[in-house]
Amino acid sequence: MDTGITDKTYQHWHLEQDEENFVWLHLDKADSSTNTLSEAVLTELEDALNHLHRQPPHGLVICSAKKNGFIAGADIREFTHFESQPAALDAIQRGQRVFNLLETIDCPTLALIHGYCLGGGLEMALACRYRIAEDSPETRLGLPEVRLGIHPGFGGTVRALEAAGPLIALNIMLTGRSFSARAAKKMRLVHYAVPQRHLLNAARSMLRNPPKQAPLPWWLKILNHRLLRPWIAKYMLRSVAKKAARAHYPAPYALIDLWQRYADDREQMLREEAVSVANLLVGKTAQNLIRVFNLQETLKERGRKGEREQENKPKYVHVIGGGVMGGDIAAWCALQGYQVSIQDREHETLGRVIQRAFGLYRKRLKKPRLISTTLDRLMPDLPGHALARADVVIEAIFEDAGIKQQLFREIEPQMKADALLCTNTSSIPLETLAEVLEKPERLVGLHFFNPVAKMPLIEIVRGQNSTEENVQRASAFAKSLSRLPLPVTSSPGFLVNRVLMPYLIEAVILAEEGVPLKVIDEEAVDFGMPMGPIELADTVGLDICLKVADILSQNMDISVPERLRTLVDRGQLGKKTGQGFYSFKKGKPIKTAANKDYIPPVDLQERLILRMVNEVIACLRDGVVETADLADAGIIFGTGFAPFRGGPMHYLQDRGAQQVYKMLEQLQQRYGQRFAPDAGWQPWLEQEEGNG
Repeated sequence: MDTGITDKTYQHWHLEQDEENFVWLHLDKADSSTNTLSEAVLTELEDALNHLHRQPPHGLVICSAKKNGFIAGADIREFTHFESQPAALDAIQRGQRVFNLLETIDCPTLALIHGYCLGGGLEMALACRYRIAEDSPETRLGLPEVRLGIHPGFGGTVRALEAAGPLIALNIMLTGRSFSARAAKKMRLVHYAVPQRHLLNAARSMLRNPPKQAPLPWWLKILNHRLLRPWIAKYMLRSVAKKAARAHYPAPYALIDLWQRYADDREQMLREEAVSVANLLVGKTAQNLIRVFNLQETLKERGRKGEREQENKPKYVHVIGGGVMGGDIAAWCALQGYQVSIQDREHETLGRVIQRAFGLYRKRLKKPRLISTTLDRLMPDLPGHALARADVVIEAIFEDAGIKQQLFREIEPQMKADALLCTNTSSIPLETLAEVLEKPERLVGLHFFNPVAKMPLIEIVRGQNSTEENVQRASAFAKSLSRLPLPVTSSPGFLVNRVLMPYLIEAVILAEEGVPLKVIDEEAVDFGMPMGPIELADTVGLDICLKVADILSQNMDISVPERLRTLVDRGQLGKKTGQGFYSFKKGKPIKTAANKDYIPPVDLQERLILRMVNEVIACLRDGVVETADLADAGIIFGTGFAPFRGGPMHYLQDRGAQQVYKMLEQLQQRYGQRFAPDAGWQPWLEQEEGNG
């Protein structure tokens, strides 16, 4: 029977009806490389589903015409346009209405998933009766809305609980993690995970003989009982509180509350889900986290631009320096698919590199075959023979200009004519290093952050001699490593270290004044930082902090605290030696609580945070980064600066430039010149006056 659906044409959906009366709805969002659920996409889908409700086919398949994936979620850009809670609620309820139409159509419905299936994409799949996912490394399923300060709102909370049970479903939604097709099958999120070559046959077979839906096991169902929910919710709230404060990140708490109160009334939970998400969407946390997401996309696009303009993509990477940074950079490059050689003077050092790499791969890849294949791409190279074939050469040796220059003199004659030379220097201007090069234009800074496997940012440092082409190549290379490339100019400390150092030094000054270390760290964490500055300094390494501080003090108004220098002289370098400001046990700092009657200085938090904000202003004045948005992106992804605040410059504008400026002046009067407002403040003060 012909439903007549193929007579309809849409901008974003392509419809097919085959000889078995199966309708295939292919999403191919126009003018976009990625499928997202915009208002226009949902409007067209609603029209198609209304038609199919009137004339149901024998089966309906929702699939993607994009090669890179199914659906990446809702269109985040539209999330920033809601002027009120009712407007947000209307948009959420529309999405629920469309997915309810999909759920209630009188025929078997199936989501055929490949690549990413995230957020609203997985919510749509859950509204189908059946789900089949391609079993490949590219397939990732998840509900990451919590990372945007919200939770699923198109019925996803209800349907995830029904599919996977409360413990698994809530864990998926509270963590925002994504999963492979096989893992999703174990969690009951999909019915089958099959190779790409079997996808279409599996879909047809399922529609021809629709299997009965397997109910949840009784022991999972009982966890939804109204008498058990308060106890489970209490446990989950404690777990969430260890990672995120309710005042800073309300979404996970709202999700737990939603489940606890309404899980035994499906219709009411759907209604309350929409209200909850609408309330969160117009809140400051969600708007700031959405802003951070958009900043992340901006940095990714810089890498994509470099990829598009690159004729020959690099295959071989040669890393010189087998210390922690160099070794971890090499290991990460191999994990991302590159053929990597790692050079050092000592066999023992290279042995430690391979040992650490094995630990990383075992944790990430788990399967022995994948671990072995990745290790095969990482080649210890004591004499440096592989240097001659490398497309990208990364220098990661001692932070000493003279030693780096000597290395460059030795290796440049051996390099390919078009090879990119990158330095991982954290503070030395590229102009200094380029003095000894025959081709100074090939040198670009590629500044990774420690730990390499966790920190998402790489500063792409442009020296005066660096060509635009090579900067683009470096950005594309960073993007290929699943990292965010941030363009900065070559100046002492670049952006992240220059902004971070006054913050760390102020923390040490506070410690010298007698403020307990634990109190200093707690104030920073209360502001929203992922860890306190004292623990951060110990984690980075006090020797590295001192080296960077000494270099920056030559160009900035920075006095290196004596306590920092003393600890380094004693060999107490922090976490890596087991002793720094803190003592470490099994890699964890031992923090002594302050006396119960201790009262911290009222301006402690201001002293820490405003030194960072003031230095960001200085970086913008000096042109270290092009825009305030890029500065925010760099500090969030390079230091972990409280994401829910939207970045230091956004925090400044939210709080008010005049107010922050006056606070700096007060701190200057109390503590001295290091708090003097930078000369770059004037445009921000004038802008606020103009807006006022």
